Amino acid sequence: MGLSHQYVFEFFIASLLIELTPGPNMAYLAAVGLRQGRRAGYFAVVGIGLGHVVVGVITAIGLSELIIQVPSLYTALRWSGVAYLCYLAWEAWQNADDKAGDVAQSGRDYMVKGFVTNILNPKLYIFYISVLPTFVDLKSSVAPQVITLTMIYVFTATAVHFTIVAAAGVLQPFFVEGKIRTYSARIFALALLVIAGWVAWGAG
Repeated sequence: MGLSHQYVFEFFIASLLIELTPGPNMAYLAAVGLRQGRRAGYFAVVGIGLGHVVVGVITAIGLSELIIQVPSLYTALRWSGVAYLCYLAWEAWQNADDKAGDVAQSGRDYMVKGFVTNILNPKLYIFYISVLPTFVDLKSSVAPQVITLTMIYVFTATAVHFTIVAAAGVLQPFFVEGKIRTYSARIFALALLVIAGWVAWGAG
């Protein structure tokens, strides 16, 4: 029978609520949008979207379940994510007074950072293993349903992320001058550390 319209709508709502929950992606995009502007933020959104697609493919071939079920693999993933968030926090803190250093980064740099941030996000794997399968009709071919649901999730997440970056971009001019720039960069660095601590604790 496959996916019903009701299941598609319910999955969309579930995806939307999950993406509105604060996490590594939201913190990173808000920091980039407020600090470097919408263009850099949009590149980061593309990178995060590619991460969603990759994890969706991993789920479709069963590797995502292996990551969740093998404690050592999941722990390695989680701590890699924590380390990377700490690196981003350190970078933001180091560049707090360096406006030229921010501008020097290319769009590809932000895309890669967005991709890595997402691919190391344990919350994403848990979603694909714990939430997505509940919307799959096991009486029909599973792979096409997983692909369809992944596309819905990528679309929903990308829309939310573009909105975050657009909103941050509107406020960006207020965060790029003088002491405000320095203080805001350090606040965002600390926010990334808080998210890293949350992931390390296991809430992610």
